[in-house]
Amino acid sequence: MNTEFLNKITCGDCRKLLPKLDKESIHLFLSDIPYGINLDEWDVLHNNTNSALLGSSPAQEGKNGFKRRGKPINGWSNADKNSGKEYEEWCYSWAEQLFPLMKEGASAFVFGARRTLHRAINAFEDSGFLLKDVLAWKKTSAHHRAQRLNIVLKNRGLEQELQAWEGWRLGNLAPIYEPIAWFFKPYKVTITDNILINGVGAINTEICKINGTSPSNLLEFGFADNEEKYHEAQKPLNLIEFLINLTTKENQTVLDSFMGSGTTAVASKHLNRNFIGFEIHEKYCEIGNLRLNGTEINTNLNGKHKPQSTLFG
Repeated sequence: MNTEFLNKITCGDCRKLLPKLDKESIHLFLSDIPYGINLDEWDVLHNNTNSALLGSSPAQEGKNGFKRRGKPINGWSNADKNSGKEYEEWCYSWAEQLFPLMKEGASAFVFGARRTLHRAINAFEDSGFLLKDVLAWKKTSAHHRAQRLNIVLKNRGLEQELQAWEGWRLGNLAPIYEPIAWFFKPYKVTITDNILINGVGAINTEICKINGTSPSNLLEFGFADNEEKYHEAQKPLNLIEFLINLTTKENQTVLDSFMGSGTTAVASKHLNRNFIGFEIHEKYCEIGNLRLNGTEINTNLNGKHKPQSTLFG
């Protein structure tokens, strides 16, 4: 057992810490990994940055969901075409280290963005994992920005074109769901034999019933009224508890190598699971450990950020 890292959040780069864990010791990998969509400096996982990235314009002032400027899907330059591949390489750099740590038949849940999750799936499959399903977490609300095209045309003085585009917008539909890739490590025997040998591979649908009905791959969970948010990408505690209950038994070990503000650790503690957590940013390590201890937290997450790549640095 990895007692050095057990039941605490360790601050450090998971690519340096994962090799220190025991092989075939993890019953579940569950992590809300960086999505590679330039949400914040920790989410810049490519080598093409410029002064505009993560900056802000007057139109973004006071916006909760769009505080920093990301990259347009079309990119700013030809170098942006490499960003997806670079994100995939970053995912592979730690997924290949994760694979030998997992018990055969063990599940791995990886949160991702709709535009970049396929890159993480490629990396996990190249590392040896098999894709079981892609779940959809339906949120109770979604930040949405779709600019009215007729306002843009009016600002350009294109009065004749304005009428023809009444009701049209620039942007996407409201992003009400996020995907969760569900992988498992291949096993050499039958699934039943593997469950008896390694204690993983089955799902506990009875404990995970929702309103008396067996769960589907559409998961509808929101934050509790009294649930504090400490991280911009934080997920609801009851969602994380659902995934842990679905695939593990008490006293088994859950690994999260991108712990953020510690939700996986808190959920594991609530459910009497062991956990191992890694987080590269000291600020969030401290927050996560304070949450584990039930200590009151006073933190400001609205500071200014500068872009930096965590892939090559």
